[in-house]
Amino acid sequence: MVWQIPDYIPMRNLTEPVVTLEGHSKRVGILTWHPTARNILLSAGGDNVIILWNVGTGEALLTLDDLHTDLIYNVCWNHNGSLFVTTCKDKHLRIIDPRQHLVVAERFAPHEGMRPMRAVFTRDGLVFTTGFTRMSQRELGLWDPKNFEEPIALQEMDTSNGVLLPFYDPDSSIVYLCGKGDSSIRYFEITDEAPYVHYLSTYSSKEPQRGMGFMPKRGLDVSKCEIARFFKLHERKCEPIVMTVPRKSDLFQDDLYPDTPGPEPALEADEWLSGKDAEPILVSLRDGYVPVKNRELKVTKKNILDSRPPTGPRRSQSTCDTNFSRSALEELLEEIRSLRQTVQAHEKRISDLENKLCQFTNGTD
Repeated sequence: MVWQIPDYIPMRNLTEPVVTLEGHSKRVGILTWHPTARNILLSAGGDNVIILWNVGTGEALLTLDDLHTDLIYNVCWNHNGSLFVTTCKDKHLRIIDPRQHLVVAERFAPHEGMRPMRAVFTRDGLVFTTGFTRMSQRELGLWDPKNFEEPIALQEMDTSNGVLLPFYDPDSSIVYLCGKGDSSIRYFEITDEAPYVHYLSTYSSKEPQRGMGFMPKRGLDVSKCEIARFFKLHERKCEPIVMTVPRKSDLFQDDLYPDTPGPEPALEADEWLSGKDAEPILVSLRDGYVPVKNRELKVTKKNILDSRPPTGPRRSQSTCDTNFSRSALEELLEEIRSLRQTVQAHEKRISDLENKLCQFTNGTD
């Protein structure tokens, strides 16, 4: 389900999704938006299938159902959305071109252990991975998809059994590693110089994390030199964790905040599907992030009758809109019935309150 969060503060709970996408035969565990094309959403489920959706029409654009033989652990787009990388329970790391329905590069067992792997693209097109050694030590790696034979870097970490979740910031080329069940966040910088993956520091706390979320760069407070914000999931709460760089100056720090991908898409869904690629549209954070005025998602479902040629004599059109489908009419009638029931319930409640008020006033007289 796709939900529209309004810019104003809602006074009631949101109960209706903008669109519901149905296509997987088992539960969906992975969702990720395309980085440059409008309204394209990737989903991966327990059925080992990846589906790319156009949420603006509610339809599946591409279904990749024969590229993975087992459970998909994670999916990550590259910077312009032309490729994505996947890790899988079958121990394969795959670079996939979805429009060609093709695995363009593949590596078996980048980490030799049996525990789950994770992989993300860097801004330079390299692949950063986390996994386990054969002796169950946690391990990180850096790979060039053009030469998967040998890693650029491979480092052992520790013997904890929590899966390391990588969160990558392309603006600073810093990768943050959050282990499930850990109470710390370790972060590294990826550079062109050996050893290529450089340890920076560790954030430690007392409570273990059940999961972690990552704020997009344009949501950070630039006036406080905030370079990353996490949302740490506890058993009964969600805790923000802020990473800042101490600076004495109150001026905007250009070196901390290069132009970053904004909310505007560089391509329409149809353009991307036809083979076009485009770099993300960047925005400056000098004056803080200003959201675009109209962010409302309008879903326009295609009518399958529109694509079929007429089969009989043409009827004269009435003043009613002929493109108004039967399903839309039934939805409208159902909504009218629901509203009528709501009005009747309110009328009954008002009548009961009036009766109680009369009894109260008669009693006081």
